Amino acid sequence: MFYLEAPYSANSYPTELFYSILGVEQQIFWEVSNMEIQELNDLSPLRVFEESLDGGLGRGNLGVLVSRHGVGKTACLVHLATDKLLRGQHVIHVSFSGNVEHVINWYKEVFREVSEGRSLADAASVYNNILSNRVVMNFSQENVTIDKVLSSLETLIKHGSFKADAILFDGYKLTVATEDDVKKIKQFALDMNLEVWFSVSPVRADVAYDEFGVPNTMQKYTNLIDVLIGLIYNEDRDKVVMTLVKSRTSQKGKLMGVSLDPKTMLISK
Repeated sequence: MFYLEAPYSANSYPTELFYSILGVEQQIFWEVSNMEIQELNDLSPLRVFEESLDGGLGRGNLGVLVSRHGVGKTACLVHLATDKLLRGQHVIHVSFSGNVEHVINWYKEVFREVSEGRSLADAASVYNNILSNRVVMNFSQENVTIDKVLSSLETLIKHGSFKADAILFDGYKLTVATEDDVKKIKQFALDMNLEVWFSVSPVRADVAYDEFGVPNTMQKYTNLIDVLIGLIYNEDRDKVVMTLVKSRTSQKGKLMGVSLDPKTMLISK
């Protein structure tokens, strides 16, 4: 199922007035200085995040953000997606939660937090225009097979003319998925030439966590994924620490140089 988002506005307008000026707002967007957007991208903490991964996750690869419930993985995924959208990339956000409105609200909130740090000429127009590069889909993992999910994604990409650069699997219960399912997702990433990120929390209550916040139920999947990042709250620092547990080149346990701010749930230096 696909979800569309109504245009965003930094102000509250009467409906008729809002839509009468929407065309003007879109025109103003093209007059926004490219230097402003470029500066926003250059100064983003996501550049440090990418450096920790030696340039980023990369096409054809699977990346996993894992932690206990409620640490901020969805917001982290949305921040990753928003950064890609601001750089002109196309993103498909696949939610396995019934509350899709929650996901859409996170995009609005993350963009607001990101844009407030820099004076964009018209933040509302920037946001409304990057929406065309994002699709939100919703599936029930219990009722829809991974083959069906991947088939729907392939149809969107190939026949819907939506050339995705990244897919985010938000809330996918990876720790109860079969190894064959994960291999199918990996092959899909290779075939479609895109990167796939997962946000993962354990399903069972009786799991044990290591010092990086990674549950023991992730162990059998580590050889199937390319990047594994553990998130764990550090009370002394009042930050959610992000540790690179596995990558193609780095050793286990490398601190990433960025963390999650527990107040905004955004990636920060």
